[in-house]
Amino acid sequence: MGGHFDLDNKNLKISELEQKLQEEGIWSDPTKANQINNELTNLKKIVNKFNELKSNIASSLDLLSILNDNDINEVNELEENFNNIKYDYEKLETEMLLNGKYDNLSCYLEIHPGAGGTEACDWASMLLRMYEMFCDKNNYTYEELDFQKGEEAGIKSVTIKISGDHAYGYFKGEQGVHRLVRISPFDSNARRHTSFAAVTVIPELEQTTNVTINPDDIRVDVYRSSGKGGQGVNTTDSAVRITHIPTGIVVTCQNERSQIKNKERAMVVLKSKIYDQAQQKQDAETGSVRKSMIGTGDRSEKIRTYNYPQNRVTDHRINFSIMELDRVMEGNIDPIIEALITEDQRRKMEES
Repeated sequence: MGGHFDLDNKNLKISELEQKLQEEGIWSDPTKANQINNELTNLKKIVNKFNELKSNIASSLDLLSILNDNDINEVNELEENFNNIKYDYEKLETEMLLNGKYDNLSCYLEIHPGAGGTEACDWASMLLRMYEMFCDKNNYTYEELDFQKGEEAGIKSVTIKISGDHAYGYFKGEQGVHRLVRISPFDSNARRHTSFAAVTVIPELEQTTNVTINPDDIRVDVYRSSGKGGQGVNTTDSAVRITHIPTGIVVTCQNERSQIKNKERAMVVLKSKIYDQAQQKQDAETGSVRKSMIGTGDRSEKIRTYNYPQNRVTDHRINFSIMELDRVMEGNIDPIIEALITEDQRRKMEES
């Protein structure tokens, strides 16, 4: 089991990274130092999870050796233990494949409905609920930084921050256009409608010391919050919209009651977006984007169809389909995400 996870090399790498962080002058370059520290933290988490898994297996085997077959409670407890071990093992295997530069970071996820008015706004809210339920089931935390209600139903736009181990690695494959086919609940003639919503995912890059924003390059507007927050949300002009004039990037934040805090959080998101845009431009210019990458990574790419009449979800990038659409919309998107990660890894190996 340890050989499968290449534990010896990981422990060796941990020692090397720890030594690098002790070198004189390493923190004179904060960006490099933080990259090393993030890699070290990620490796330690994997090794700790492996050791915890190993300990749980040993405990379960000890319990098995003294198991009383006639005690149904003991049998059920042991069965539950092994199911949990299997789940943790498979999740650790998946995390091992998430070795991209930013895969271990938290991320920002945005949803914007396409053309179609109420239908599209409602579809955007359905996607938001799906992602939030996935987070709840997989120990990710999320907070809505910006929430714009639709005129009749659903949402015009939403931005959430998702925190947890490998959040960006798990969610980056959700970027693109999601298509819904259903009998519309808003159509009195019960006709079939097709709706679209675009999802954007970017890593949270807190240590973007190489992103400098000239105050003269931004425009800051304040307005009254229109989100679904609690008391006090709509009583003051606490919401903030920042426009970065050179790139045209717009960021809004309204989840805090303080205008100052909303501006601080919006600036963090803005830096991440500017950095992400610069990276995409650099990749395009140098041709460094892998040809084997799952999909194009383009935010306008139609990546997935949710077909209610057929009770089926299809990811077009890997030709992967799963039935039980209702379960998927309840946040059970693990099979799709894992299939994307596995296929991406397979193509990486073919390319290398």
